[in-house]
Amino acid sequence: MASVQYFVTRHKGQWMVALNCEYSGPYATEEEAIRVAVDAAHKEGKVGRDAQVLVQGHDHRFRHEWTYGQDPYPPSG
Repeated sequence: MASVQYFVTRHKGQWMVALNCEYSGPYATEEEAIRVAVDAAHKEGKVGRDAQVLVQGHDHRFRHEWTYGQDPYPPSG
């Protein structure tokens, strides 16, 4: 399986979603950006790609947020 990673990050002061160094957004909140990224990753998973979402924290490190096939869809909260 090919691995697809969506990154939720602050880019130029706005919440964005990055995939392969291409950005979508901006989104009004981190939560909205996460929702968009999880929806996109879920679609990738449904066609057989290993997909996950990572979110950049205030320390600039990325944390796991959601993985297709491991976490519920739609995510709670």
